[in-house]
Amino acid sequence: MDYRETNRQVIQGFRAGEDLPGMHRERLLLLTTTGRRTGEAYTTPMMFHRENGRLFVIASNVGAPRDPDWCLNLRAQPAVTVEVGDQEGSPPYAATASVLEGEDRATVWARIAELYPFFVDHQTKAPREIPVVELTPA
Repeated sequence: MDYRETNRQVIQGFRAGEDLPGMHRERLLLLTTTGRRTGEAYTTPMMFHRENGRLFVIASNVGAPRDPDWCLNLRAQPAVTVEVGDQEGSPPYAATASVLEGEDRATVWARIAELYPFFVDHQTKAPREIPVVELTPA
């Protein structure tokens, strides 16, 4: 099974309120971005980190050399839609995505690395700084 089919099944199960084998629903969100070339909506399931009332996603792409498509899309069009797994029954909401920079990124990244050490492994493999993206309700 390819990742697109896996994502399709996760999205369907997430929206249906089902258990998601091998995943922690309370750490999962669906992010819908607008394709930078197509203008079409693309939904991607991903882990999130929440701290001090802020919501973050990490564009690690498992340490790949380039940012994931969803990150490239939100850089071109920061208006996104968010569906959060720890808020079951809550409707999707509009948000603005912003890639953290400087001291803010360093502080948030340090906390993410402490809590989720696999992201450190991703950063070690990646020949780029992994973006940390804040999703702020619009």
